Amino acid sequence: MTALKNMNAKTKGVVCIVLSAVCFTGMNTFVRLSGDIPTFQKVFFRNFVAMFFALFAILKAKNSLKPRKGCLKYHILRSVIGLGGVIGNFYALDKIDLSDASMLNKMSPFFALIFSALFLKERVKPKQAAAIFIAFIGALFIIKPTFGNENLFASILGFIGGMCAGGAYTCVRKLGKMGENGKLTVFIFSAFSSLVTAPYLIFNYHHMELWQWGALLAAGLCAAGGQFTITAAYTYAPSREISVYDYSQVVFAAITGFFVFGDIPDIWSFVGYFIICSMAVWMFIYNNKGNSQIKA
Repeated sequence: MTALKNMNAKTKGVVCIVLSAVCFTGMNTFVRLSGDIPTFQKVFFRNFVAMFFALFAILKAKNSLKPRKGCLKYHILRSVIGLGGVIGNFYALDKIDLSDASMLNKMSPFFALIFSALFLKERVKPKQAAAIFIAFIGALFIIKPTFGNENLFASILGFIGGMCAGGAYTCVRKLGKMGENGKLTVFIFSAFSSLVTAPYLIFNYHHMELWQWGALLAAGLCAAGGQFTITAAYTYAPSREISVYDYSQVVFAAITGFFVFGDIPDIWSFVGYFIICSMAVWMFIYNNKGNSQIKA
């Protein structure tokens, strides 16, 4: 912690976003390790644990549990869309390679750019639009939209999960601009998700062994760590300076998937990884270059 305090803001942001990538990789790994449990049940426990951590953080900091004026509708929208993103991601995790599911979820920054243009009126430049289109092509290499792909439905849901995550991040950006507390944003989302998925758990509970309880508890802890560190990352530095480092999760997922689950993505998935990561790096360079010219 002392070392982190001595770093400049951008370095702190990079450290936090890489830590969030580690946490989310852990979350995805434990979700998959929990075995044959319905997706909604996994989503409930993931958010239920994160809810208590967020509540503890709010009470410890003596922050208010009341949203700022005008923020409630964006909290609701963020929660609805974000829940869709988690469901899509978790379903994909049970059906396809860990690295494939993680990469499809990492389409979210591109969708965040689109949604920011549509709803926040932030201009998308032609070169950025081209990068989004090329990244979409990269996603198709991972999804492999043919009838021969037995996991096509799961891949599409994983892609939709990334799209929903992009919409949720747009809402988070709007809330941040309105001065909303990041801890409260995490708490409301986790509480909303737990409340919505609770009826399924009550009426269609799937018996879990002790080790499955432990796996889902660990998934919730990792999820809480991921949400707090990624919120901190974007507090320390703007997205254009650090977002590319979020793709380190794909590296962590590929390593974990290979050693824990024996996942070996096919050549087309690797082509998709390369295309999407290349576009992410290119947008990172382009956005920072444009920002430097503005300052000059």
